[in-house]
Amino acid sequence: MIEIDDLHKRYGDTTALDGVTFSVRPGEMFGFVGANGAGKTTTMRILMGVLTAGSGTVRRDGRELTFEHRRRFGYMPEERGLYQKMKVAEQIEYFGRLSGMGAGEARKATGDLLERLSLTERAGDAVDTLSLGNQQRAQLAVALVHRPEVLVLDEPFSGLDPLAVDALAEVLTERCRTGVPVLFSSHQLDLVERLCDSVGIISAGRMVASGTTESLRDRGGRGLLRVVVRNAAPGWTATLPGEVTERGDEVLLAGVDGDGQEVLHLAIKAGRVEHFGWQRPTLTEIFREAVA
Repeated sequence: MIEIDDLHKRYGDTTALDGVTFSVRPGEMFGFVGANGAGKTTTMRILMGVLTAGSGTVRRDGRELTFEHRRRFGYMPEERGLYQKMKVAEQIEYFGRLSGMGAGEARKATGDLLERLSLTERAGDAVDTLSLGNQQRAQLAVALVHRPEVLVLDEPFSGLDPLAVDALAEVLTERCRTGVPVLFSSHQLDLVERLCDSVGIISAGRMVASGTTESLRDRGGRGLLRVVVRNAAPGWTATLPGEVTERGDEVLLAGVDGDGQEVLHLAIKAGRVEHFGWQRPTLTEIFREAVA
């Protein structure tokens, strides 16, 4: 269990963090989302010991984090830190050795990650000859090579193509299944919604929403009532309650009271009802409302 408890951080007159609190359970993937400058990177740097909080604590299993704890973490910073002239495989293996792995163990782990992240053909290339996307993959391999007990990744999916996103998502999911807590920040809210068990939304240094993905969506209410009517009579939506948005045969209604049976009755009279149901808010919609 990783616990972030009441973190505060100021830079002069600027408040970077104002009481940030959340936790990441073993085997949980936690998505940390917010606009640029909201406080995500500052929080993660404090978690990793790169910055010192003005107040508040960071704990693992109830104990304040130490240097030895953090040595067993996998960290991918916002600013990439690879040695540009070093070969990809040598670099990944080198960071594995720095984390305490034996030579053979580090070499095997490096080979496995090169294959999983589609870097095998670039293993002997210098980092500065790689595309930005492949440099990103190499940086991820460095964070993963020593089989960390906790993963803290700042924008790990940035710059990756869809195939690389799927490959990384699979690797992170596998680590979660072994009990590793995974915390990552991202601006790709659809990806966060698909992958994460829990989500924290930060705005101007304050946590404005936190919880499981499902509980956040439930907290947003039933959302919109979606109705699809084929071959509908012209103008049938004129008497519908609530705010109506039409997209061809699809109708979305906001602010409908009750269970929507009145809408269903009118839809059946208008034509063939192909779909009728409540559409819960997406994480993107919840995010927009939370930070407004």
